[in-house]
Amino acid sequence: MNQKPIAVIKVGGDMLLNDIDRTGFASNVHDLVRAGWSCVVLHGGGPQLNALQEAVGLNPTKIEGRRVTGKADLSVVKQALCGEVNVDLVASLIANGVNAFGCHGASGKLIQATKRPPMIFAGHGEVDMGEVGDVTAINGPLLNALLESNFVPVIASLGVSDGGRIFNINADTTVSAIAAELGADLLILSTMVGGIFEDIKRPDSRISEVTPTTAKRLIDEKIITDGMIPKVNEALALLEQGVGTIAIANAAQKGGFLALSKGDDSFGTRLTKD
Repeated sequence: MNQKPIAVIKVGGDMLLNDIDRTGFASNVHDLVRAGWSCVVLHGGGPQLNALQEAVGLNPTKIEGRRVTGKADLSVVKQALCGEVNVDLVASLIANGVNAFGCHGASGKLIQATKRPPMIFAGHGEVDMGEVGDVTAINGPLLNALLESNFVPVIASLGVSDGGRIFNINADTTVSAIAAELGADLLILSTMVGGIFEDIKRPDSRISEVTPTTAKRLIDEKIITDGMIPKVNEALALLEQGVGTIAIANAAQKGGFLALSKGDDSFGTRLTKD
């Protein structure tokens, strides 16, 4: 049985667009592995998917930030996420000394999902999101087996039904499910901004720690706004499900992941219990 502390890391495609950022991310993961951590990486690939859709004559469609995925779009999702993004990220990790294992949510029913029901959007009415799924279960034993074999699973965010139907799934929601299933000691949510700030225009206004109490204040004061509100609330809920520490950090900031694992408040924003 894996006895090492577990870090689950989500990285978006916007932070994997070039060799410099991928190498920075890979270096951070290597730091954790070298320090004795088991790591699981889940990645998205929005910009890469948009580019490939446009190249084949498809128009990316989003409603309130949610991607509508038709059957033709899903074919491109598979190519972009499981092909370009996953392979390039695995290659960068290997080049930085990480025993990376590229896979996707359908591998071994790693991420199980069902079709998302139609949703109501203001100004749009009821919308069928197409080949989009909601996570129903995570194959924890498979992930633990990979970790026990000293692999770092690098997972493209697809899901699969019991009948073998493939779905495009939300990476933020999925990484939370993975962290909860594994009882992760550390969950890192990588963003370009790299934390929560009192004033996004002032780097020196970074908030190093947020608890449920301070989160409520920051939401009331409209410092945490829009799409960050559900992310923070969902993250804080995970603390009650056994996840040790949650952090929002820049994926490529040198030494950031290791510092966060040690409780160093010099990087990102840590979310902890009161």
